[in-house]
Amino acid sequence: MNLITKLPGPLLIFLGALSLSFGGLIVKSFEGSTLWQILFWRSMFFSLTVLTFLILTYKKNTIKAFFESGVPGLIGGIVLSFGFCGYVFAMYNTTVANTNFIISLQILFLAIFGYFFLKEKITALTLTSIILAMSGVLLMVGNSLTPGELSGNLAAFSMPITFAVLIIIVRKFPKVDMVPAQFIAGISSCIIGYVLSTKIMISNHDIFLGFLAGFFQVGFGFIFITIGARTTPSATVGIIMLSESVLGPLWAFLFVSERPSLYGLIGGAIILFAVMLQFYSMFKLRTNN
Repeated sequence: MNLITKLPGPLLIFLGALSLSFGGLIVKSFEGSTLWQILFWRSMFFSLTVLTFLILTYKKNTIKAFFESGVPGLIGGIVLSFGFCGYVFAMYNTTVANTNFIISLQILFLAIFGYFFLKEKITALTLTSIILAMSGVLLMVGNSLTPGELSGNLAAFSMPITFAVLIIIVRKFPKVDMVPAQFIAGISSCIIGYVLSTKIMISNHDIFLGFLAGFFQVGFGFIFITIGARTTPSATVGIIMLSESVLGPLWAFLFVSERPSLYGLIGGAIILFAVMLQFYSMFKLRTNN
């Protein structure tokens, strides 16, 4: 544990993004499991991973950590669980590239929510990047001809929205530890998967993939990001997190031969350009201050 905390923040953020980038590849590799079964096993192993981390960190004060997170932690956990559900649904029904490009919209949702809930100003560059990003998403979603892919693209929106809501809660209550909220998110999505599944038992192959998804991909991903973000500027976190949007489709292309559509690539390029424009806006604002 001490070794992890001693690593540089930006390196931890990259390791977290690297772990998360394997999500699409893992979901696409399941054989015969329904999306709700995948959600259940992924969430169960994720919850166990976060709980182990909390016990190693807080030891006898683990229960106290949940109480100290209070209402913000509870709301943050429930909100994040919807993002977990949407992520699995999206990866199950649309391409990894589309899902990852849409997830990269989180920085823009942060700007919008920050304007309404934290009274932060939206600059002309930010407004331009929001319009560009929405155009890219409309291009991707509008050309999803099959009902399944369209629903997957729409479900992918839950991730950047819920992540942005979680960050707004963190910024509103900066002293609240949000790691317990991750456990609540895991348990909540685990319950959703259990209720919506006709049966829980799946093949050993798929259970192992559920373990990889919950322990390595989501578990390590969120733990690394949570620790690394403590010492890394938010703008830098956002830039490094873009690597997930690039690496995710790459793994899917290399290992499961998934090729994104032309409209998906064009829309994704517009989204990435809009996000980079937003980073430039944030950097310019910091420089002027």
